Amino acid sequence: MAGPRSGTDIEGRLTLVFAVACGLMAANLYYAQALIGEIGPALGMHGKGAALAATLTQLGYGAGLLLIVSLADLVENRRLILIMVAGAAIGLAGLFLSRGAASFLLFSGMTGFCSVGAQIIVPLAAHLAPDARRGRVVGNVMGGLIAGIMLSRPIANGLSAVAGWRAIFGASSGMMALLGLVLWFVLPERRPTARLRYGQILYSSLLLLVRTPVVRRRAAYQAMIFATFNLFWTAVPLILAQRFGLGQFGIAVFSLAGAGGALAAPLAGRLGDRGHTRLGTAGALLAAVAALLTSLWAVDARALVALGCAAVLLDAATQLNQVLGQRAVYSIEPEARGRINASYMTTVFVGAACGSTLASYTFFRGGWSATAWTGAAIAASALLLFLTERRFPATDV
Repeated sequence: MAGPRSGTDIEGRLTLVFAVACGLMAANLYYAQALIGEIGPALGMHGKGAALAATLTQLGYGAGLLLIVSLADLVENRRLILIMVAGAAIGLAGLFLSRGAASFLLFSGMTGFCSVGAQIIVPLAAHLAPDARRGRVVGNVMGGLIAGIMLSRPIANGLSAVAGWRAIFGASSGMMALLGLVLWFVLPERRPTARLRYGQILYSSLLLLVRTPVVRRRAAYQAMIFATFNLFWTAVPLILAQRFGLGQFGIAVFSLAGAGGALAAPLAGRLGDRGHTRLGTAGALLAAVAALLTSLWAVDARALVALGCAAVLLDAATQLNQVLGQRAVYSIEPEARGRINASYMTTVFVGAACGSTLASYTFFRGGWSATAWTGAAIAASALLLFLTERRFPATDV
């Protein structure tokens, strides 16, 4: 099916479809994490085995970022996205039907691996958008992605309370199948012009990270901010239960409030389109530091509303920096956007994984105080690194 080519404006309807698609695929990564307390005993997994069930989806996603996303510069994009959506639907159906630990772990990895389709859609949206509106389009699509992440846990918990833990995987598999049908009709074709072999594509992706200052720096900023983001959201359910006495429903409502930060993504795109990337980046990094320090006071004072405001501020800072960063790196070499996104997002994913690990370590060693100070230190380090930046032409386009 033919569709818009490079240089053709992306319609508002297609931007909406892209945003919804990214949100649905990103949500797949967090369902098991939210429900592992129920899944583990049901499938005979305990302790480290139960933790592995939640981790394998993330590991599969990391492998997909490294091995699949760069193929967007080699393989026709529409076909690649549809394959990933179909794979995610099969993986989720496997999770729904699993009756033992081995099959659940296998399909968890498959679901995460195929959910990288979202990271093929984002650079495709940038490719279809005109230069003057690229930031706005990327921001709108990323707004859908972060909304999917933030809504995944409360939706999974709510549906599990009504219909059991399997329901979310069955429903999501059906949504993936429906999404694949919609994308079949609306996705445009994009045939890359690169004539590299797969190994050369992977090597080129690494070289772009190592040799391109803009990609290297933007990836570093976002990796540190995403580490802070994951550190906060991994530990905050624990403090909400311990300090504020919230149950599962209350924690879900708190997560819904935090999703308000996703509204910053479209605004970030407009900021980048107007040439304010550096100013926006400084504001995002400062906001992340302020959010963690605010959360420190809020927990000590038992001020739940203030903690919620800190969550919204941190989410907004994360999205602001992400969209500005992606707009900058996508402006460098249009025909290498898949490789750039692969190296950029793999670096960000490593930072996110480190943040989750640090959350458990700091919280159980020093409580919320240790977690919040660690997050503030990481965000402050990103700000200090940013202050050493010289002006790179691509950062303010």
